[in-house]
Amino acid sequence: MTRILGWDVGGAHLKAALAENDRILRVFQERTPIWQGLDHLEAGLGRILGEIDAESVDRHVVTMTGELSDVFASRREGVERLARLFGARLSGDVLLYGGAAGFLAPGDARSHAGEIASANWHASAALVAASIEEAVFVDMGSTTTDILPVAGGAVKAAGASDNARLACGELVYQGYTRTPLMAVAGRAAFAGRVVPVMNEFFATMADVQRIVGVLDEADDLYPAADNAEKTVEASRRRLARMIGLDAEDGTDGAWEWLAHGFAEEQLRKIHDAVLLVLSREDVSEDAPVVVAGTGRPVLKRLAARLDRGVVDFPDLFDCPAELRDAVCRAAPAAALAVLAGRTT
Repeated sequence: MTRILGWDVGGAHLKAALAENDRILRVFQERTPIWQGLDHLEAGLGRILGEIDAESVDRHVVTMTGELSDVFASRREGVERLARLFGARLSGDVLLYGGAAGFLAPGDARSHAGEIASANWHASAALVAASIEEAVFVDMGSTTTDILPVAGGAVKAAGASDNARLACGELVYQGYTRTPLMAVAGRAAFAGRVVPVMNEFFATMADVQRIVGVLDEADDLYPAADNAEKTVEASRRRLARMIGLDAEDGTDGAWEWLAHGFAEEQLRKIHDAVLLVLSREDVSEDAPVVVAGTGRPVLKRLAARLDRGVVDFPDLFDCPAELRDAVCRAAPAAALAVLAGRTT
């Protein structure tokens, strides 16, 4: 039996999943704001390692998006420094994931930085392709949404780099919790009028999800925009500031409708990107939507609009019921752990 720990090193979160063959055993998530310094990442890494018996892990496999953090002068520098950090801290067999290039040694970070950078989406999509002949894979995290067509048991990505993926709709900078509301809509309907939205970091989509009643607080690990409490009342105050008002200037119902408006605007942006990807005719009209990430409530609404069936990412391998939500939050880490076990 081979135990593999998959790591997904994001700019905001460090996620890990421990698998034994195809079965997920444990999932971890730590808040690690790399842009504030690598000490946050090292501390989160230490906490996860402290919860497992390192000697029982046969292999570590690492993917990343954290190289995008502005603590690094370039993405190449970020890949190299993160590879060195994990290579030094992890014992035994350590591999980096390079997307289509496959699993690479830490020493390959310099020569394959372009393939390693932000390749976590490929790991999740590759697992989907190994499990389902045809699908639309959508993973909505706290900051971004990935959209990948799968056909013929293969990932049909049109882009590989972040720049190319942004241009073809496969990467959308809309997230379930951390996206500022000014990045979602420039205008909003309130009290029978259309009001411009302030370009200020007063509120995030976590406030919207909380007000409309779909947020699992485990999906919102970062402080609120004003560093105040995370309650519905406090979210209403933050939302009101986005249109130059105070919470007392509207009813609870009025703020809920405004929140629904922002949720709708975000869903439209993701829907438009999916339609752009589907316009390439890679997948048929009856292919299901495989959903992953914290934003599954949004993605299930999206699948209904597309009139397609839904497959939850944890359905693709052996995942205990109590870990399904955690696996969805850490889909690339779980995918890596399972894929690496299959190639051992």
